[in-house]
Amino acid sequence: MLGGLVMNSNIEFKKGVLFALGAHLLWGILPIYWRLIGNISAFEILAYRIILSMIFMIIMIYILKQSTSFKRDLTHLFATPIQLIAIIVAGYVITLNWGTFIWAVSNGHVLQTSLGYYINPLVSILLAFIFLKERFNKFESLAIVFAAIGVLYMTIRVGEFPMISLMLAFSFGIYGLLKKLVRVDAMTGIAIECIVTAPAGLIYIIYLWQIHHTSVGINMASFWLLFSGAVTAVPLILFSAGARRIPLSLTGFIQYVSPTIIFLLGIFVFKEPFDIHQFITFIFIWIGIALYSISQYVKMKRNVRPE
Repeated sequence: MLGGLVMNSNIEFKKGVLFALGAHLLWGILPIYWRLIGNISAFEILAYRIILSMIFMIIMIYILKQSTSFKRDLTHLFATPIQLIAIIVAGYVITLNWGTFIWAVSNGHVLQTSLGYYINPLVSILLAFIFLKERFNKFESLAIVFAAIGVLYMTIRVGEFPMISLMLAFSFGIYGLLKKLVRVDAMTGIAIECIVTAPAGLIYIIYLWQIHHTSVGINMASFWLLFSGAVTAVPLILFSAGARRIPLSLTGFIQYVSPTIIFLLGIFVFKEPFDIHQFITFIFIWIGIALYSISQYVKMKRNVRPE
């Protein structure tokens, strides 16, 4: 009996690792997908992505028989206005993140997107310190210092302030902060976020059609665009399934798979310029990440849940 439980636990753990790796692998290769539809403007892609994601999520809720859970969560949100406002704001914040990422990839800033997702965990602990009054430990403080040095070095030596990286990191960090306020199922959450932002996307698409400025038509880019809902939702579903089966600390380490893939794509596939000064910037960020990882390991050893 006990052996069976242990075996089931191990199987679930392995599934969790595979689901989480699958999610981050898909997120990592997303720049290739967005380049396939590069002939369409970034904001038009974003508008269609929101609407198609909403449709896909509603279909998935029905297929996975999550409609009862969805209705329950919806009732809960309307009963707690603070959480309802939080999820609406979260929807628009993650839309900003999506739009920034698509624009960056379409305009040759893949390495900056990689940098943004590398520093995201460090931004998250900074936001937790500011808004949740959480304390830094020694390693976290040093990690943020090294990340700040990296940003300053890039600004001064490369002559480019990493605005895209910081927008991606802070928007995703704020999104995570808002999600802490909302007690709903992961699938319900992303579906509602798409529903509340869909009107803005629809208005923008109608506006483009009225002024005859749309890039969508009978072409390959428009064909690939049809999959943007699935491309958005599938990694989120995999990530949610993985997060339920593995410790948060392991999820934290796996999250570096996607920015590493993006980093390699930027250099070797998209051939973006990468000089010694950019390399030094990344060295500072990687040192910060190593220190952050050590801090999470220390917390885990002390049986304190990692952030």
